[in-house]
Amino acid sequence: MDDLLSKIPVPLLAWYDQNARVLPWRENPEPYRVWVSEVMLQQTRVEAVKPYFERFLAELPTIAALAAAPEAQILKLWQGLGYYNRVRNLQKGAREVLARFGGVLPADFDALLTIPGIGRYTAGAIASIAYSLPVPAVDGNVLRVVSRLQNRTDNMQEPRVRREVETALAAVLPQGRAGDFNQSLMELGATVCMPNGAPHCACCPLAGLCRAHALGVEQSRPVRPEKKPRRTEERTVFLLTCGKRIALRRRPDRGLLAGLWELPAVIGRLDADGAMQAPAQWGLCVPSLTPLSEAQHIFTHLTWHMTAWAGEAETESPAFIWANAEELAHDYTLPSAFKAYFAEIALRLA
Repeated sequence: MDDLLSKIPVPLLAWYDQNARVLPWRENPEPYRVWVSEVMLQQTRVEAVKPYFERFLAELPTIAALAAAPEAQILKLWQGLGYYNRVRNLQKGAREVLARFGGVLPADFDALLTIPGIGRYTAGAIASIAYSLPVPAVDGNVLRVVSRLQNRTDNMQEPRVRREVETALAAVLPQGRAGDFNQSLMELGATVCMPNGAPHCACCPLAGLCRAHALGVEQSRPVRPEKKPRRTEERTVFLLTCGKRIALRRRPDRGLLAGLWELPAVIGRLDADGAMQAPAQWGLCVPSLTPLSEAQHIFTHLTWHMTAWAGEAETESPAFIWANAEELAHDYTLPSAFKAYFAEIALRLA
Protein backbone atom coordinates (compact mmCIF):
# COMPACT_ATOMS: atom_id res chain seq x y z
CA MET A 1 0.00 0.00 0.00
CA ASP A 2 1.29 3.48 -0.91
CA ASP A 3 2.01 5.30 2.37
CA LEU A 4 3.33 8.50 0.76
CA LEU A 5 0.31 10.58 1.79
CA SER A 6 0.74 9.57 5.44
CA LYS A 7 3.99 11.58 5.44
CA ILE A 8 2.50 14.91 4.39
CA PRO A 9 0.37 16.17 7.32
CA VAL A 10 3.23 17.26 9.63
CA PRO A 11 5.29 19.30 7.15
CA LEU A 12 2.20 20.60 5.37
CA LEU A 13 0.50 21.85 8.55
CA ALA A 14 3.74 23.43 9.77
CA TRP A 15 3.98 25.31 6.47
CA TYR A 16 0.31 26.29 6.60
CA ASP A 17 0.60 27.66 10.12
CA GLN A 18 3.29 30.03 8.88
CA ASN A 19 2.03 30.86 5.40
CA ALA A 20 -1.77 30.70 5.32
CA ARG A 21 -3.29 33.80 3.75
CA VAL A 22 -5.52 35.95 5.91
CA LEU A 23 -8.96 35.60 4.30
CA PRO A 24 -12.28 36.95 5.58
CA TRP A 25 -13.99 33.56 5.66
CA ARG A 26 -11.10 32.03 7.60
CA GLU A 27 -11.25 34.64 10.36
CA ASN A 28 -14.70 33.40 11.38
CA PRO A 29 -15.34 29.93 9.88
CA GLU A 30 -19.02 29.84 10.75
CA PRO A 31 -20.87 27.25 8.60
CA TYR A 32 -22.86 29.74 6.48
CA ARG A 33 -19.76 31.84 5.83
CA VAL A 34 -17.78 28.77 4.78
CA TRP A 35 -20.61 27.70 2.47
CA VAL A 36 -20.90 31.09 0.77
CA SER A 37 -17.13 31.39 0.35
CA GLU A 38 -16.76 27.93 -1.15
CA VAL A 39 -19.52 28.55 -3.67
CA MET A 40 -18.01 31.90 -4.64
CA LEU A 41 -14.53 30.40 -4.99
CA GLN A 42 -15.68 27.85 -7.55
CA GLN A 43 -14.03 28.95 -10.82
CA THR A 44 -13.15 32.36 -9.36
CA ARG A 45 -9.87 33.75 -7.98
CA VAL A 46 -9.56 34.49 -4.25
CA GLU A 47 -8.71 38.16 -4.73
CA ALA A 48 -11.78 38.66 -6.91
CA VAL A 49 -14.03 36.97 -4.34
CA LYS A 50 -13.04 39.01 -1.26
CA PRO A 51 -15.15 42.15 -1.90
CA TYR A 52 -18.10 40.09 -3.13
CA PHE A 53 -18.00 37.95 0.00
CA GLU A 54 -17.97 40.97 2.31
CA ARG A 55 -20.83 42.66 0.44
CA PHE A 56 -22.92 39.47 0.24
CA LEU A 57 -22.62 38.76 3.97
CA ALA A 58 -23.35 42.39 4.83
CA GLU A 59 -26.66 42.30 2.95
CA LEU A 60 -27.56 38.65 3.58
CA PRO A 61 -25.95 37.77 6.93
CA THR A 62 -27.93 34.59 7.60
CA ILE A 63 -29.34 31.60 5.79
CA ALA A 64 -32.83 32.91 6.52
CA ALA A 65 -31.98 36.26 4.91
CA LEU A 66 -30.64 34.53 1.81
CA ALA A 67 -33.69 32.28 1.58
CA ALA A 68 -36.03 35.27 1.69
CA ALA A 69 -34.09 37.55 -0.68
CA PRO A 70 -35.65 38.48 -4.05
CA GLU A 71 -33.83 36.92 -7.00
CA ALA A 72 -33.00 40.38 -8.36
CA GLN A 73 -31.07 41.12 -5.16
CA ILE A 74 -28.97 37.96 -5.15
CA LEU A 75 -28.18 38.32 -8.85
CA LYS A 76 -27.13 41.93 -8.32
CA LEU A 77 -24.86 40.91 -5.45
CA TRP A 78 -23.34 38.28 -7.73
CA GLN A 79 -22.93 40.57 -10.75
CA GLY A 80 -19.41 40.21 -12.13
CA LEU A 81 -18.66 36.82 -10.55
CA GLY A 82 -20.29 34.93 -13.42
CA TYR A 83 -21.71 31.39 -13.39
CA TYR A 84 -24.95 32.76 -11.94
CA ASN A 85 -26.48 29.34 -11.36
CA ARG A 86 -24.12 29.11 -8.39
CA VAL A 87 -26.03 31.78 -6.49
CA ARG A 88 -29.41 30.46 -7.61
CA ASN A 89 -28.48 27.02 -6.27
CA LEU A 90 -27.12 28.64 -3.12
CA GLN A 91 -30.52 30.19 -2.50
CA LYS A 92 -32.32 26.91 -3.27
CA GLY A 93 -30.08 25.27 -0.72
CA ALA A 94 -30.76 28.00 1.85
CA ARG A 95 -34.50 27.48 1.49
CA GLU A 96 -34.03 23.74 1.96
CA VAL A 97 -31.92 24.29 5.07
CA LEU A 98 -34.58 26.63 6.44
CA ALA A 99 -37.35 24.11 5.76
CA ARG A 100 -35.60 20.94 6.89
CA PHE A 101 -32.91 21.97 9.36
CA GLY A 102 -34.30 25.08 11.03
CA GLY A 103 -31.94 27.39 9.20
CA VAL A 104 -28.76 25.71 10.47
CA LEU A 105 -26.46 23.71 8.21
CA PRO A 106 -26.27 20.15 9.58
CA ALA A 107 -23.02 18.99 11.13
CA ASP A 108 -23.15 15.80 9.10
CA PHE A 109 -21.45 15.10 5.77
CA ASP A 110 -24.19 12.85 4.39
CA ALA A 111 -26.93 15.27 5.43
CA LEU A 112 -25.08 18.15 3.76
CA LEU A 113 -25.05 16.16 0.51
CA THR A 114 -28.86 16.16 0.49
CA ILE A 115 -28.99 19.96 0.20
CA PRO A 116 -29.38 21.33 -3.36
CA GLY A 117 -26.15 22.75 -4.74
CA ILE A 118 -23.87 21.05 -2.20
CA GLY A 119 -21.61 18.41 -3.70
CA ARG A 120 -18.95 16.25 -2.11
CA TYR A 121 -16.26 18.91 -2.07
CA THR A 122 -18.46 21.65 -0.57
CA ALA A 123 -19.90 19.22 1.97
CA GLY A 124 -16.39 18.19 2.96
CA ALA A 125 -15.28 21.80 3.29
CA ILE A 126 -18.24 22.79 5.48
CA ALA A 127 -18.02 19.64 7.60
CA SER A 128 -14.27 19.87 8.21
CA ILE A 129 -13.70 23.64 8.38
CA ALA A 130 -16.85 24.71 10.22
CA TYR A 131 -17.51 21.59 12.30
CA SER A 132 -14.04 19.97 12.54
CA LEU A 133 -15.40 16.67 11.25
CA PRO A 134 -12.78 14.23 9.90
CA VAL A 135 -13.78 14.25 6.24
CA PRO A 136 -11.69 15.24 3.20
CA ALA A 137 -12.49 18.13 0.85
CA VAL A 138 -11.11 17.42 -2.60
CA ASP A 139 -11.16 20.20 -5.19
CA GLY A 140 -9.05 20.86 -8.28
CA ASN A 141 -6.16 22.23 -6.24
CA VAL A 142 -6.07 19.13 -4.06
CA LEU A 143 -6.26 16.79 -7.04
CA ARG A 144 -3.34 18.60 -8.69
CA VAL A 145 -1.19 18.38 -5.55
CA VAL A 146 -1.91 14.68 -5.09
CA SER A 147 -1.37 13.97 -8.78
CA ARG A 148 2.13 15.46 -8.58
CA LEU A 149 2.97 13.93 -5.23
CA GLN A 150 2.08 10.44 -6.42
CA ASN A 151 3.06 11.08 -10.06
CA ARG A 152 -0.32 9.86 -11.22
CA THR A 153 -0.93 9.53 -14.93
CA ASP A 154 -4.67 8.80 -14.83
CA ASN A 155 -7.38 11.34 -15.54
CA MET A 156 -7.90 13.22 -12.28
CA GLN A 157 -11.27 14.49 -13.48
CA GLU A 158 -12.83 11.02 -13.46
CA PRO A 159 -15.20 10.45 -10.52
CA ARG A 160 -13.46 7.15 -9.78
CA VAL A 161 -10.09 8.86 -9.37
CA ARG A 162 -11.57 11.61 -7.18
CA ARG A 163 -13.10 8.96 -4.90
CA GLU A 164 -9.73 7.18 -4.67
CA VAL A 165 -8.08 10.43 -3.61
CA GLU A 166 -10.85 11.13 -1.08
CA THR A 167 -10.39 7.67 0.44
CA ALA A 168 -6.62 8.02 0.60
CA LEU A 169 -6.76 11.45 2.23
CA ALA A 170 -9.47 10.38 4.68
CA ALA A 171 -7.02 7.81 6.01
CA VAL A 172 -4.37 10.43 6.85
CA LEU A 173 -6.47 13.28 8.25
CA PRO A 174 -4.75 14.56 11.40
CA GLN A 175 -6.89 14.27 14.51
CA GLY A 176 -8.49 17.56 15.45
CA ARG A 177 -7.11 19.43 12.42
CA ALA A 178 -9.06 18.05 9.47
CA GLY A 179 -10.22 21.52 8.43
CA ASP A 180 -6.72 22.99 8.60
CA PHE A 181 -5.32 20.01 6.70
CA ASN A 182 -7.90 20.35 3.93
CA GLN A 183 -7.25 24.08 3.70
CA SER A 184 -3.48 23.53 3.69
CA LEU A 185 -3.77 21.30 0.62
CA MET A 186 -5.99 23.88 -1.11
CA GLU A 187 -3.58 26.67 -0.12
CA LEU A 188 -0.59 24.76 -1.42
CA GLY A 189 -2.35 24.16 -4.73
CA ALA A 190 -3.40 27.80 -5.03
CA THR A 191 -0.12 29.48 -4.10
CA VAL A 192 2.75 27.00 -4.65
CA CYS A 193 1.73 23.90 -6.62
CA MET A 194 0.03 26.09 -9.18
CA PRO A 195 -1.89 25.06 -12.31
CA ASN A 196 -0.45 27.38 -14.96
CA GLY A 197 3.26 27.74 -15.53
CA ALA A 198 5.96 26.27 -13.33
CA PRO A 199 5.03 25.36 -9.74
CA HIS A 200 7.18 26.95 -7.02
CA CYS A 201 8.88 23.72 -6.01
CA ALA A 202 11.78 25.53 -4.31
CA CYS A 203 9.48 26.75 -1.54
CA CYS A 204 7.19 23.73 -1.38
CA PRO A 205 7.16 21.92 1.99
CA LEU A 206 6.46 18.64 0.18
CA ALA A 207 9.11 18.92 -2.54
CA GLY A 208 11.23 16.20 -0.95
CA LEU A 209 8.30 13.79 -1.06
CA CYS A 210 7.01 14.70 -4.53
CA ARG A 211 7.57 11.94 -7.10
CA ALA A 212 6.74 14.11 -10.11
CA HIS A 213 9.29 16.70 -8.95
CA ALA A 214 11.94 14.00 -8.45
CA LEU A 215 11.40 12.93 -12.06
CA GLY A 216 11.20 16.48 -13.37
CA VAL A 217 7.69 15.97 -14.75
CA GLU A 218 5.70 18.16 -12.36
CA GLN A 219 4.60 20.51 -15.15
CA SER A 220 3.01 17.63 -17.05
CA ARG A 221 0.97 16.49 -14.05
CA PRO A 222 -1.91 16.11 -13.81
CA VAL A 223 -2.35 14.58 -17.24
CA ARG A 224 -5.16 16.50 -18.91
CA PRO A 225 -7.58 14.97 -21.41
CA GLU A 226 -7.74 16.79 -24.72
CA LYS A 227 -10.24 19.64 -24.59
CA LYS A 228 -12.90 20.11 -27.19
CA PRO A 229 -12.31 23.28 -29.21
CA ARG A 230 -14.32 26.25 -27.98
CA ARG A 231 -17.06 27.33 -30.38
CA THR A 232 -17.19 30.96 -31.53
CA GLU A 233 -20.49 32.77 -32.00
CA GLU A 234 -20.74 36.09 -33.83
CA ARG A 235 -23.22 38.53 -32.26
CA THR A 236 -24.26 42.04 -33.11
CA VAL A 237 -25.10 43.96 -29.94
CA PHE A 238 -27.14 47.16 -29.71
CA LEU A 239 -26.91 49.91 -27.11
CA LEU A 240 -30.30 51.50 -27.70
CA THR A 241 -31.32 54.46 -25.57
CA CYS A 242 -34.41 56.62 -25.39
CA GLY A 243 -33.80 59.73 -23.35
CA LYS A 244 -31.73 58.52 -20.43
CA ARG A 245 -33.03 54.95 -20.48
CA ILE A 246 -31.42 51.92 -22.10
CA ALA A 247 -33.13 48.93 -23.71
CA LEU A 248 -32.69 45.61 -21.91
CA ARG A 249 -34.25 42.23 -22.46
CA ARG A 250 -34.30 39.10 -20.37
CA ARG A 251 -32.59 35.96 -21.57
CA PRO A 252 -34.44 32.61 -21.59
CA ASP A 253 -34.81 30.80 -18.26
CA ARG A 254 -32.59 27.98 -19.47
CA GLY A 255 -29.19 27.88 -21.06
CA LEU A 256 -26.33 30.36 -21.10
CA LEU A 257 -26.81 33.32 -18.70
CA ALA A 258 -30.27 31.96 -17.96
CA GLY A 259 -32.77 34.55 -16.80
CA LEU A 260 -30.29 37.43 -16.78
CA TRP A 261 -30.68 40.78 -18.53
CA GLU A 262 -28.80 41.53 -21.73
CA LEU A 263 -28.37 44.17 -24.38
CA PRO A 264 -30.52 43.46 -27.44
CA ALA A 265 -28.56 41.42 -29.97
CA VAL A 266 -28.89 39.32 -33.08
CA ILE A 267 -26.83 36.32 -34.08
CA GLY A 268 -24.32 37.11 -36.79
CA ARG A 269 -22.10 40.01 -37.72
CA LEU A 270 -24.09 42.87 -39.23
CA ASP A 271 -22.55 45.60 -41.33
CA ALA A 272 -23.84 49.19 -41.20
CA ASP A 273 -26.74 48.54 -43.57
CA GLY A 274 -27.81 45.39 -41.76
CA ALA A 275 -27.53 47.05 -38.37
CA MET A 276 -29.74 49.96 -39.48
CA GLN A 277 -32.51 47.51 -40.39
CA ALA A 278 -32.42 45.57 -37.10
CA PRO A 279 -34.19 48.00 -34.70
CA ALA A 280 -37.33 47.99 -36.86
CA GLN A 281 -37.96 44.34 -35.99
CA TRP A 282 -38.27 45.46 -32.35
CA GLY A 283 -40.70 48.24 -33.23
CA LEU A 284 -38.11 51.01 -32.95
CA CYS A 285 -37.25 53.96 -35.13
CA VAL A 286 -33.54 54.70 -34.76
CA PRO A 287 -32.45 57.40 -37.24
CA SER A 288 -28.72 56.64 -36.98
CA LEU A 289 -26.29 54.20 -35.42
CA THR A 290 -22.71 54.69 -34.22
CA PRO A 291 -20.24 51.80 -34.38
CA LEU A 292 -18.58 50.84 -31.10
CA SER A 293 -15.46 48.83 -30.41
CA GLU A 294 -15.64 45.11 -31.05
CA ALA A 295 -15.32 42.87 -28.00
CA GLN A 296 -15.27 39.24 -27.02
CA HIS A 297 -16.26 37.27 -23.97
CA ILE A 298 -15.05 33.75 -23.28
CA PHE A 299 -17.36 31.23 -21.64
CA THR A 300 -16.35 27.68 -20.76
CA HIS A 301 -17.30 26.17 -24.11
CA LEU A 302 -18.15 29.24 -26.16
CA THR A 303 -16.69 32.58 -27.20
CA TRP A 304 -18.90 35.50 -28.08
CA HIS A 305 -17.39 37.81 -30.65
CA MET A 306 -19.41 41.01 -30.50
CA THR A 307 -19.87 43.80 -33.01
CA ALA A 308 -21.71 46.71 -31.41
CA TRP A 309 -23.80 49.69 -32.47
CA ALA A 310 -25.31 52.49 -30.41
CA GLY A 311 -28.29 54.66 -31.27
CA GLU A 312 -31.06 56.83 -29.89
CA ALA A 313 -34.63 55.60 -30.42
CA GLU A 314 -37.40 58.10 -31.03
CA THR A 315 -39.77 56.25 -28.71
CA GLU A 316 -39.59 53.25 -26.39
CA SER A 317 -40.75 49.84 -27.55
CA PRO A 318 -42.63 47.33 -25.35
CA ALA A 319 -40.25 44.68 -26.68
CA PHE A 320 -37.78 45.79 -23.99
CA ILE A 321 -37.41 46.99 -20.43
CA TRP A 322 -36.09 50.56 -20.43
CA ALA A 323 -33.86 51.22 -17.43
CA ASN A 324 -32.31 54.45 -16.21
CA ALA A 325 -28.89 54.61 -14.52
CA GLU A 326 -30.25 54.09 -11.00
CA GLU A 327 -32.39 51.13 -12.01
CA LEU A 328 -29.49 49.57 -13.88
CA ALA A 329 -27.32 49.95 -10.79
CA HIS A 330 -29.80 48.44 -8.35
CA ASP A 331 -32.47 46.39 -10.10
CA TYR A 332 -31.07 44.81 -13.25
CA THR A 333 -28.11 42.45 -13.47
CA LEU A 334 -26.15 42.95 -16.68
CA PRO A 335 -23.54 40.16 -16.81
CA SER A 336 -19.85 40.80 -17.33
CA ALA A 337 -20.14 39.43 -20.88
CA PHE A 338 -21.05 43.05 -21.71
CA LYS A 339 -18.33 44.61 -19.56
CA ALA A 340 -16.63 46.15 -22.58
CA TYR A 341 -19.67 48.40 -23.01
CA PHE A 342 -20.30 49.41 -19.38
CA ALA A 343 -18.41 52.71 -19.73
CA GLU A 344 -20.33 53.61 -22.88
CA ILE A 345 -23.62 52.77 -21.19
CA ALA A 346 -22.75 54.93 -18.19
CA LEU A 347 -21.84 57.81 -20.49
CA ARG A 348 -25.12 57.61 -22.39
CA LEU A 349 -27.23 57.38 -19.24
CA ALA A 350 -25.45 60.18 -17.36
